[in-house]
Amino acid sequence: MKTDRFLTELENIVEELGYTLRREKGSFRGDFCVLEGDKIVMINKVYPAEVHVGQIVRFLRKQNLDDRYIKPAVRKELDAWFDRISKEE
Repeated sequence: MKTDRFLTELENIVEELGYTLRREKGSFRGDFCVLEGDKIVMINKVYPAEVHVGQIVRFLRKQNLDDRYIKPAVRKELDAWFDRISKEE
């Protein structure tokens, strides 16, 4: 799956989870937080799409996605990313 398409699918999952995805410039890598009751996932728009994918995948890895429908091709790619991250730790 192409990076841009996969990124779009991940962004949709983030929004389905009730988070707002924000792209900002700054001296940060990216993470998620709750700010005044708003659930936010921040990614640094200076980085390329591949880094955005990694940031969102790391966020999604901490979420319960078991009962959520995710397209099979997206689920397969997401699981591959999860495996890659597990090996890095």
